[in-house]
Amino acid sequence: MKKFLFTLFVLSIQFSFSQINLDLEKSKIKWTGKKITNASHWGSLYFSEANLVFDGKDLIKGKFIVDMNTMTVDDIKGGGKERLENHLKDDDFFGVTVHKEAILEFNSKSVLKDGKYNINGLLTIKGITNPISFTLEPVNGNYVANLIFDRIKYDVTYRSGSLFENLGDRMILDEVELQVTLIE
Repeated sequence: MKKFLFTLFVLSIQFSFSQINLDLEKSKIKWTGKKITNASHWGSLYFSEANLVFDGKDLIKGKFIVDMNTMTVDDIKGGGKERLENHLKDDDFFGVTVHKEAILEFNSKSVLKDGKYNINGLLTIKGITNPISFTLEPVNGNYVANLIFDRIKYDVTYRSGSLFENLGDRMILDEVELQVTLIE
């Protein structure tokens, strides 16, 4: 009888967990980088892996792998677009030849509160990992998140006012904004 009850207990635990593999073609990241002049550029990035794990309504785990080669610039067209995309992929920005992926992972329980999950995770860019906090909000069966990361912490130093002097209006702000849309 004890074995039977133990088996039922184990099965009930296993079935309370659910993993959601998100739609990789529809889910995306909109990135925005800004200059000191308030001018900005923005574009898209796409996932090669994206999933969330729930225990009932509690979010307990997530893993997102971004294919850095999918980086696009969406606010300009033509030769300028192509030049900026190539520059962002070069070593003085994200070095995607060597660092093909960026990874965001979290493994701590988050309870839905005020319609959002408060997440503490680890973000890896260019092989450098730092903690990051953000909220994830369920919206009509999908999820949205807004993240901000300091690019200097990931050795993305090009025209940073934190590291270089006398850049004037060519200075690029260190904070990069990410608007993430996750589609089931």
